[in-house]
Amino acid sequence: MHPIRVVLATLLFASSVYAASFDELFVDKTMRVDYFHTGNKGEEIVALDRVVSDGPWPGSRTHLVDTTNLGNYYFEVVDRATNQVIYSRGFASVFGEWQTTDEAKERAGTFTESVRFPWPRKAVQVVIKKRDKQNAFQQLWSTLIDPDSHFVNKADLQPIGKVWTVFENGPASQKVDLLVIGEGYTAAEQAKFHKDVQRLTAKLFDTEPFKSHKKDFNVRAIDLDASASGVHRPRTRDDRRTTIGTEYNIFDSERYVLTLDNRALRDVASAAPYDFLEVLVNDKQYGGGGIFNDQATAAVDSGFAEYVFVHEFGHHFAGLADEYYTSDVAYETGGEHPEPWEPNITADGAHPKWMELVDKDVPLPTPWMKEEFEKHSREIQARRRKVRAENRPETEMDALFREEQVWETKFLDHDEKYAGKVGAFEGAGYEAKGLYRPQTDCIMFTRDEVGFCRVCQRAITRIIDWYSK
Repeated sequence: MHPIRVVLATLLFASSVYAASFDELFVDKTMRVDYFHTGNKGEEIVALDRVVSDGPWPGSRTHLVDTTNLGNYYFEVVDRATNQVIYSRGFASVFGEWQTTDEAKERAGTFTESVRFPWPRKAVQVVIKKRDKQNAFQQLWSTLIDPDSHFVNKADLQPIGKVWTVFENGPASQKVDLLVIGEGYTAAEQAKFHKDVQRLTAKLFDTEPFKSHKKDFNVRAIDLDASASGVHRPRTRDDRRTTIGTEYNIFDSERYVLTLDNRALRDVASAAPYDFLEVLVNDKQYGGGGIFNDQATAAVDSGFAEYVFVHEFGHHFAGLADEYYTSDVAYETGGEHPEPWEPNITADGAHPKWMELVDKDVPLPTPWMKEEFEKHSREIQARRRKVRAENRPETEMDALFREEQVWETKFLDHDEKYAGKVGAFEGAGYEAKGLYRPQTDCIMFTRDEVGFCRVCQRAITRIIDWYSK
């Protein structure tokens, strides 16, 4: 055949694959691939655990191949017959965070993780990739999955908890589906869980851009009965065993709350359609956590529970980075700064990735009263460590945070010359030097009542549109 005809034939064949409808490629069911993620500071190994059914497919039937370029990891589902990618998503993981801690230098660790996608009609290759130092995705692991194999478990689980609807605006496939799970609530406290869900989701949907896009969401919740109130808190020896294993002191950080029992989390969540997961922790100690496309958590009875809920959901939902840099963190900091994949921080203060949003009268990088801010923050952090070291009442921590909030709101939102404008302000992503944030203040930077900055709002809106259009 003539070379040009070969090329044209190939292009036409590829186009026909890409044009294939959801129903031609998949059935209305969710395939969940559980795997083990093992390694240390310099090594990384993935091994298959199991392939199971995870209920009906709740996601989009049109936006199947991810073009957002978010996440430290990325997985593809490749049709074996055509070698075409038929589904993909970016994500982050607990292992990826743990690998940046000092502990990872000393020993290996193993974490359980999952990827979820529509149930393929034919055999597929599942490929997991990771970013290299140049931000290019390189293959880390792959496995062949035949949906008709006897090693693939097609049975659905009986619901472990009771599912109820907070509000519903349309079919799961056309909306963003948020599932809220209660952890550490006894049977007698389920009414409290319902009130906590209503209170915290109300705060989320009173915050832009979620407020303007509430119609694009469905929110459901799951009641789980715990044997005792609260969750495991290792540092204070408040020992608990809960349904999905949520606990404080992740990576030995007193405020970091996650579940490391991915299997249990996914099994409980399989009872309802979801794109994103939020775990409400029935505890008064300040804490929470959020990992992009994995999970978000928030303790419900601290004085800043509403802030934590919205802030951590920003991580989980849109891959937003922490913009603060003066608080103690478990991660290793310092060194070179390649351009972060997160949409709200940059290593290039002269040409930030949000250049089109920068106000015309704002210089780049943008000057601000950085030294004065850091001096005050160091004083607050020293007092914070003292409160925790002496195991003082949580009300004292709340009072300290309120004091800090009053000072920072005035300093960042009123005293700063470029307050409210988009620029590139040095100090972000746990780093005092070399990383920049878009505005002086944002919910990803402080606990101030300022909501998401303009860059974060744009990033969130992009994800809402991806799942709901």
